[in-house]
Amino acid sequence: MKIHEYIAKDIFKEEGISVPQNKMVVNPEEAKMAASEIGKPVVIKSQILVGGRGKAGGIKFADNPDEAYTKASEILGSTVKDERVEMVLVEEKLEIISEYYLSIVLDRSAKKPLIMASMSGGIDIEDVARDTPEEIIKYYLNPLNEFLPYQGREIAIKMGVPNSQITNVGSIVCKLFNVFEKYDATIAEINPLVVTTNGIMAADAKLDIDDDALYRQKCLVDLEKVTKGEFAYVKLDGNIAVIGNGAGLTLSGMDMLKLYGGKPATFLDIGGGSSQENIVKALNIVISDPDVKTVFLNVLGGITRADDVARGVLDVLNASKRRIPLVIRLTGTNEEEGQRILKEAGVPYETSMEAAAKKAVELCKDIT
Repeated sequence: MKIHEYIAKDIFKEEGISVPQNKMVVNPEEAKMAASEIGKPVVIKSQILVGGRGKAGGIKFADNPDEAYTKASEILGSTVKDERVEMVLVEEKLEIISEYYLSIVLDRSAKKPLIMASMSGGIDIEDVARDTPEEIIKYYLNPLNEFLPYQGREIAIKMGVPNSQITNVGSIVCKLFNVFEKYDATIAEINPLVVTTNGIMAADAKLDIDDDALYRQKCLVDLEKVTKGEFAYVKLDGNIAVIGNGAGLTLSGMDMLKLYGGKPATFLDIGGGSSQENIVKALNIVISDPDVKTVFLNVLGGITRADDVARGVLDVLNASKRRIPLVIRLTGTNEEEGQRILKEAGVPYETSMEAAAKKAVELCKDIT
């Protein structure tokens, strides 16, 4: 099963791989708003499950919010590589110094994971493999052995990256392998992995899940099937609603609940650039669900500001007739202001996802 780029990037980010600021949108108005929130020139990227979209007109650049509106209008509703574009990713345009290629694939003939890496990123790797195969480093892994940090650094050295980048690139190799294992992937790819003035980032993300392992990745399956609207929302059979800003963060919150014996009632991804109004809408959705006994709001502020989250929470608490326990994990952009707002209103919060998840489970058990 192929995973859309915006979901793959959320997962990569949650596993510690830096990605550009971005937000998935479904109409030009949202694209304009996202570009305004990012505050930089942006890239408008069609969210389709085929490669080569850039050459087919599925990626466009915009210098300002008005131009983002225009470019998104051109892409949304169009057909790229025989696939209709129903959503786009608005992402900050990076100042790229150099580009690498990094992927992990399941080599079925060798029955082992294979890491492929190259200094030649950002172009069709098939062309590199055909014309200059010596530029691609191949590194087979024993699936019975733990993948260790020194192996990541060894791959970076074999690639030929500058000495100053060996540790960082090696770390990303390790983190990408964690994604590969954790999500039962057949492909986990970053092309290009870019060096910028602000560090090394995954400018693109590709993730394919083994169909034979989908029973272990039900949340991803449901997420890919859900109708794309204002939120990515999946109703589940538990009693603790999970809301997060990013697919990877929301999935991690659900995993943490299960670790402490809880059962998620929802997967609700509010996205990476949610406003105070979106927080209100998301909370009202889960509070209206009679199966929900506790709400776990898991927010790591990026484009989403912690103070907006706090104000949205207070709006709901003041207006809602139904009173159910709300556990908030709140860190990131403007976290001190957001935490101050909650504290002055007498609303408790946590800065640790583990502590918040454990508390949500305990509160739910007290109710039931």
